[in-house]
Amino acid sequence: MPVLLLPAATPAAPARPIPAVLGADLQVPVKGGRLVPYANLDYAASAPCLEPVSAAVAAALPAYSSVHRGAGYASQLTTERYERARHTVRAFVGARTDDAAIFTRNTTDAMNLLARCLPEGTTVVVFDTEHHASLLPWPNVVRLAPPAFPGEAIRAVDETLAEIEGPALLVVTAASNVTGELWPIAGLAHIAHRHGARIAVDAAQLVPHRRLNLAALDLDYVAFSGHKLYAPFGAGALIGRPDWLAAAEPYLLGGGAVTSVGADGEETLWSDDPEVRHEAGTPNVLGAVALAAACDALTATGWTSLVREEERLVTRLRAGIAGIEGVRELSLWGPDHPRVGIVSFTVDGLTAREAAEALSADHGIGVRDGKFCAHPFVRHLLGTSDGGCEDGTASAVRASIGIGTTDEHVDRLIEALRALATQ
Repeated sequence: MPVLLLPAATPAAPARPIPAVLGADLQVPVKGGRLVPYANLDYAASAPCLEPVSAAVAAALPAYSSVHRGAGYASQLTTERYERARHTVRAFVGARTDDAAIFTRNTTDAMNLLARCLPEGTTVVVFDTEHHASLLPWPNVVRLAPPAFPGEAIRAVDETLAEIEGPALLVVTAASNVTGELWPIAGLAHIAHRHGARIAVDAAQLVPHRRLNLAALDLDYVAFSGHKLYAPFGAGALIGRPDWLAAAEPYLLGGGAVTSVGADGEETLWSDDPEVRHEAGTPNVLGAVALAAACDALTATGWTSLVREEERLVTRLRAGIAGIEGVRELSLWGPDHPRVGIVSFTVDGLTAREAAEALSADHGIGVRDGKFCAHPFVRHLLGTSDGGCEDGTASAVRASIGIGTTDEHVDRLIEALRALATQ
C-alpha cells in the first residue's frame, strides 16, 4: 500500500461563511472616464475563481510534477493530489461507489467523450431546449420539441422511448442555461429506466447552485464544467456507469491509456479502467485540483446558505425586471417554475448586443448577449423560426448571479434597464 503523502480527509465541519471570489474589487471604465466597481452578472458563462480554489492551486504548484508514472516524491505527491481530486469530485455529485469519474476539459468535452462510448446502434433522445454540448455530439439522434410544461416532457420521452428498439440514451439538462429553469430529472430518469434506456444529465448550470445526488436520483451519467463552478482552470468531469466507458475505444490515443503496445503492428492493449483508458497523455492536474477545491468549498459552506442567498437575489432581480415596461423575461414554463440564478430577457427597441454594450459602457455591468449556444431554444422562446437573423434580433440578454453578487449589482442592473427602456 502506498504511503499517504497528504493528511487524510477530515470529517465534515460545520458550515462556513460563503467564500469570497477573486476580482470582487475589480474597477472598470465607463463613459466619461470614470472607474466603477464591476458588476459581474455573467456567471452562467464563466464564474470567477473562488479564493479557496486559487489557494489550492498555489499550494500544489511548488511540488507540481508528472502523475502516475514517476517514482520521485513530487510525482508521487502530485499523483495523490490528482487521485484525491477524483475522489472529491465523485463524492460531490453523490456518485455510486463503482461509478467512473473521468476528468475532461469541460461539459462539451464530456458529452463528446460519452458520444464516442455509446454501444453500436444507440439512439439518443434530446430536447431542442438543450445547450449545443448536449444537442450536437450524437450520431443517431431523435430531437423533441420544447415541452409546454414539465409533465409534457415526461410524456414525450415516455412515448418516444416506447418506439425505440435497441439501446437508448436520454440526454437532458438539469437547469437551463437560457432560463435557469429546473428540469424534472428524477421523473425523466424513472421513465428512461422503465424503457431500459439510460439518462445523461448536463449539470453544468446546476452544480454551482444546488446539491446534486447522482445515486439518489438514479442518473447514469453526469457532466459538468469547472469554469462554471468557480474553478476556471480548464477541467470538467464525466461521472457515471463504467461499463459503456470501459468497452469503448479510447477517447484519445496516447500514453498512459495502454497496458501494452506491441511492435511491428502487434496488438495494442488498452486499459480496462475507464479512468485510465480515456485520460491519455499528461492530464490537467491543476485543473483537477481546482475543481476538487471548489467542490470542497461549496460543500463546506453548506447549500442552505448558498441557496437562500441566491434565491433572495434572483427574486429581487426578477421582480425589478417585471416592473419595467418594455423588458420581457424569457421563460419556458412560466414565472413560478423553480430556477437557478439565471434570467434572460429582451429590451424593446434594442438588439441584445446594443443592450449589453450599453450596460457595460454606461454602467459597468457585465452580461451575456446572443443565443447562449442554444440556438433552437432561444428561437423558440422568441418566436422566430428561421435560423438567420444576423442582425441580432433573434437574440436575448442574460444576467446570471452567483457567489459575490450583491444587492447593489442587482439594483444597478434594474435601474440601468429602466433607463434603457425609456430612451
